[in-house]
Amino acid sequence: MLVLTRKVGDVIAIGDNIKIIVMAIKGKQVRLGIEADRSTVVHREEIYQKIKQETNAASQASVNSSSAAKELLQNNGEESNNKEKKGIKIIKRNSEKK
Repeated sequence: MLVLTRKVGDVIAIGDNIKIIVMAIKGKQVRLGIEADRSTVVHREEIYQKIKQETNAASQASVNSSSAAKELLQNNGEESNNKEKKGIKIIKRNSEKK
């Protein structure tokens, strides 16, 4: 880890496309400005971690629903095949009496 001491107005360059500027210092807080290409995503760490958790949860939910859909399709296919083999026809009727 590189540790630097900077004053207000000093700039730290990361590669050719990222600059970190020390904007202000008040007590224990340092205000930083970050210049980067629009293609470079910049987040505070706690926001980044939350986005990562939500992405993982959404990804897991997608995998679970895909697996459930696949299983449902397989079960319906097997059920139809079994009924066709037995010569069973399914007829749906309205169960309401008038």
